[in-house]
Amino acid sequence: MTSPASPSPTTHVLQTALVGNPNCGKTSLFNQLTGSRQKVANYAGVTVERKEGFFSTPQGRPIRVLDLPGAYSLASTSPDEDVTRDVCLGQHRTEKRPELLISVISATNLRLHLRFLLELRQLEVPVIVALNMMDEAKRNGMTIDIAGLEQELGMPIVPVISLNRQGVQPLLEALDRPLPPPPKALAPNADLHAEVRRLLQAYVTDRSAGHARLVDRLDRWFLHPVWGPVILLVVLFVMFQTVFAWAQPLMDALGSGITMLGEFILRPLPDGVLRSLLADGVIAGAGTVIVFLPQILVLFLWILALEESGYLPRAAFLLDRVMALAGLSGRSFIPLLSSFACAIPGIMAARTIQNPRDRLVTILIAPLMTCSARLPVYTLLIGAFIPHKTVLGIFGIQGLVLFGLYALAIVSGIIAARIMTRGVKSEEHPLLLELPPYRRPNLKSLALGLWQRAVMFLSRVGTIIVSLNVLLWGLSSFPLPPAGATGAAIDYSLAGRIGHLMLPIFAPIGFNWQICVSLIPGLAAREVAVSALATVYALGVSEDAASAKLLPLLSSQWSIATALSLLAWYVYAPQCISTLAVMRRETRSMKVVLGATAYLFGLAYVAAFIVYHVARAVTGDA
Repeated sequence: MTSPASPSPTTHVLQTALVGNPNCGKTSLFNQLTGSRQKVANYAGVTVERKEGFFSTPQGRPIRVLDLPGAYSLASTSPDEDVTRDVCLGQHRTEKRPELLISVISATNLRLHLRFLLELRQLEVPVIVALNMMDEAKRNGMTIDIAGLEQELGMPIVPVISLNRQGVQPLLEALDRPLPPPPKALAPNADLHAEVRRLLQAYVTDRSAGHARLVDRLDRWFLHPVWGPVILLVVLFVMFQTVFAWAQPLMDALGSGITMLGEFILRPLPDGVLRSLLADGVIAGAGTVIVFLPQILVLFLWILALEESGYLPRAAFLLDRVMALAGLSGRSFIPLLSSFACAIPGIMAARTIQNPRDRLVTILIAPLMTCSARLPVYTLLIGAFIPHKTVLGIFGIQGLVLFGLYALAIVSGIIAARIMTRGVKSEEHPLLLELPPYRRPNLKSLALGLWQRAVMFLSRVGTIIVSLNVLLWGLSSFPLPPAGATGAAIDYSLAGRIGHLMLPIFAPIGFNWQICVSLIPGLAAREVAVSALATVYALGVSEDAASAKLLPLLSSQWSIATALSLLAWYVYAPQCISTLAVMRRETRSMKVVLGATAYLFGLAYVAAFIVYHVARAVTGDA
């Protein structure tokens, strides 16, 4: 398969679109077909992602493909489904009607997906059916009369496996053939549900009763009104315990490797500006953040494994009642769940919520969910101030504290949403979820997901974090102290002066001027605060201490009250300009963004103030 960077102007480019229900494997197929030849933007006038790609068939036919948003019906109920409907009907103001629709349906859930396929049949547009997940259907004991179903529908059906390149070859070969004629439409008053039942009875033999019984037995436990939440709580608890337990050896090895690399790079350099830049701006800054990569990958390993196993949608179903406590419907759970990875896709996912009030409230509380960028800050402070001990011989105190921080964010989000929705009735429909079958996580998919997360993290280190730390190094190094000055040189620098100017505002919550300085570059990305602290402390301590690691420096110079106050600050503070920018784009209201910024920073300050003074009273710290 070849993928030209741009189609030849003398060759007709076939205009196609991928359509299908959510969870049918449509996006996996799009990625296999187009590879890196993708363009991602938003449709004009709406905040719905537009994914376009180019590829060529084995015989060189150039094809442009749109990956349309997942839809259950052409009778749209959300902005995503509006786009899919309008493009398929040729009513979109910027997209031409596709010459060919590639309808992706899952062989494991034909009862749901065939109904949407029958709606596409009514459009009288050429359609090729990509029958996905055939390997899984066979393993479950399903037999599908593809030839008979193809003749009945009047559409060519191509079995595909979207998880590997060989599995999409039959579709590529089908695209080399002449376009199929448009299928004959059903009668206008046809009962689509009855038609789906007839097709299943005629062309599908389902011997998956044993598999279904196993799924039912598992669901009796995992979806039980009492044991289900208990199991979910245990899974989450174990997950946060392993974030420390599994990652620590890798973190130690990575830290040692970074130290050795730093010594190797700095050894031939004489004392001076260049050595200080590399040691204090680049190595002390970027290296301090890179060491937390294993913990981030362990966290995402759990998330990816739970998602691939089919358990994550069941967790959403279990927590639907929790969302009701917040005055929201279950539809808000999926965007909030996405926000635990990053608030940006979580806020964007809120566009699937039809009710404007629920959508706005979901966007406003999404930044409270503990994203992965907070993990380096949490890990640094927990490692420095929480003892590495166990409770009952098995539960690590550090893991318990991390679990508590996540729980605090969730409870705070529920309370905030409840306050925002008080007295205003929601018109949102109850949550309807397609529960996928249980699967063993695919090791290749897990490895690919972790690789992508590692690349994203390291690219941030190599661009945003290093750039900001070099800038902070410059602010912390210049101007030089005057002749005869006493004290650390950084106190006379621009960064030192800025930190001391901010100190009267933040001193009541226990922050020193070094923390104040780290908060500023930390607005670009939360994890930058860790590298910023490393840079500031590397320049502001004695020569012997400068070679020490950041963690023992903090534990010796900060009080436990200051550390807990900073943890409380990061639970609430919107330390991410990108999140606020996406919030502005999704709501199209600067007023909403300013209001969200004010309430989140206000919560952060109040929480940090209370935690700091309570901790001082408990510990007796003067």
